[in-house]
Amino acid sequence: MKYLKKILKFVLVLLAITVAVLYITDTDYLIKAVRTIYMKGHTTAYLEDYKEFDNQTIAASASPQPWPNHANYNSTTETKTLSELNSLTGTVAYVIIKNDSIWFENYYDGFNKNSKSNSFSMAKSYVSGLMQKAIQDGYIKSLEQPVCNFLPAFCDGEAAKMTVGDLSSMSSGTNWDEAYYSPLSITTRAYFDDDLAKVMNGLKMETEPGQSFKYASGDTQMLAMVIEKASGKKLYNYFEDSFWKPLGAENETLWQVDSEDHDLVKAYCCIASNAKDFARYGKLFKNHGQWNGKQILDSAFVAKSIKPRFNDGPMYGYGWWLAEFNEKEIFYMRGHLGQLVIVIPKDDLIIVRLGHQITKVVGDAHSPDFYTFIDESYEMLEK
Repeated sequence: MKYLKKILKFVLVLLAITVAVLYITDTDYLIKAVRTIYMKGHTTAYLEDYKEFDNQTIAASASPQPWPNHANYNSTTETKTLSELNSLTGTVAYVIIKNDSIWFENYYDGFNKNSKSNSFSMAKSYVSGLMQKAIQDGYIKSLEQPVCNFLPAFCDGEAAKMTVGDLSSMSSGTNWDEAYYSPLSITTRAYFDDDLAKVMNGLKMETEPGQSFKYASGDTQMLAMVIEKASGKKLYNYFEDSFWKPLGAENETLWQVDSEDHDLVKAYCCIASNAKDFARYGKLFKNHGQWNGKQILDSAFVAKSIKPRFNDGPMYGYGWWLAEFNEKEIFYMRGHLGQLVIVIPKDDLIIVRLGHQITKVVGDAHSPDFYTFIDESYEMLEK
């Protein structure tokens, strides 16, 4: 018994020292990471982790607009290849929308059409749209307005050259490190820290802004802080009023915040909703910023968003991923683990896939699964 007491005492002392070191070294966010992710058997953020964090609720539309079913709704089954890929990668929702009507939908692993799941970086597309909305509303002058006008931490040296448009097009020039699996990266810190603004204001400049594409979640987080400062509105409220309700969302959604005290949305990620409500934003951009005849976003901005800004970054515009496949121009929302809203304007087609994992991006910056989802959807449509 005495031996066991000594061991227990040693463990408690060691634990206390570890916690003290984490606080002294300003890495105490790792305690939250261990509690919410690692102790639950995961090595990275996962689809339902939003339940472990503070969230703000975004209300559904008071006049919801259900998607109509296509005349050929669910008239065919998944191809063998698609079925195997969905099973292998843990797809939880797969929806094909043709001519603004639900042509096919299926749900898996206990999820249904109303189930919430984390969208991760798909949120970046929404934030870029909110930037344009803030310009239309007169809160921000233009894409060329300096970030320094809103965030004093970025007024010195090269940082003073950074513009709002640089943040939307991923060209801030900061030293943000997009490392999801390293517990000590700024990406991990941002996900778990309870004072996200402090984390962001500590970024340093690495290169001259506005010169080239470098994917950095921190750019979107800074953009959200700019929008809040410019508008005087909480981003989740602005999002609700600008997009979620006007686009007729059928379900309420959740947007993670860093903490109840600081109440800053994790804008680079973390809107939890369902496939068909996510698809509405793809439809808005497919229709040049119009929704039911109303111009919600400027069509010129929409066109600019889905074209690359930099020659060395043809895969990204302003908040949207870009691709070309089988002579079709494609733009899409993309999130960690393979959350996808794929828009193919030429064929009036939207494909939504949500799931637990995806084959790693290689080569041209798009996952091979991305192409398979498209190929197999066309195979189904042609049956």
